[in-house]
Amino acid sequence: MIKALVIDDERYAREELIDLLQETGEVNVIGECSNAIDALKQINSLKPDAIFLDIQMPQITGIDMLSMLDPDTMPKVIFVTAYDEYALKAFEDNAFDYLLKPVETCRLEKTIKRLKKECLSPDYSPLMTEMLELIPCTGHNRILLIAPAEIETAYSDLAGVHVVTKDSRVSTQLTLKVLEEKTPLIRCHRQYLIHPQAIREIKLLDNGLAEITTQHGHQVPVSRRFLKELKDRFGLS
Repeated sequence: MIKALVIDDERYAREELIDLLQETGEVNVIGECSNAIDALKQINSLKPDAIFLDIQMPQITGIDMLSMLDPDTMPKVIFVTAYDEYALKAFEDNAFDYLLKPVETCRLEKTIKRLKKECLSPDYSPLMTEMLELIPCTGHNRILLIAPAEIETAYSDLAGVHVVTKDSRVSTQLTLKVLEEKTPLIRCHRQYLIHPQAIREIKLLDNGLAEITTQHGHQVPVSRRFLKELKDRFGLS
């Protein structure tokens, strides 16, 4: 997958773009930043394949930040902004691509397609057409094969994708999208999947959010976006 960093001083703009990127199934958002200073640190430490960079930010703009990166080692830079007058300047400064807010899915898909050609070796995951009977995982110097029925939740963070069972928490090379498509796990948050039969309690929180407690006491967040689908699944109003 393409490793990406999203940089925007507006929280909701970051969250919306992250959701769009995750939905493509081609991008792993390994970090997000609200300013250029933090972004420069994360670029150096995380080494993303691509950064999605807002232009209008306080103190240091996206264009100013681009000039601080080493052209020989910097990731692919995709500017994301509401101001199309910056387009020409962006490309003059070696940007890979340019997206206008609000970002359109079809336009984003074209950018991702170009990024894949530049950043990735061939992806053979579409060849996996059958439901997975066992999930290959690693942990404690072992390779584990875990049945989907044993999984309570799976989630992604900067270190990768993790699978949680009653007694263990291990890592897998499979993406959340593959787990969602090839196992009974369902999406409850952009970074979390849950096994429906593992749900013991759904606690409704403020602002349309919720939190799941699993049969064995694991806490899993539910975002506004997926709460309605979850409630509909169980016939809740």
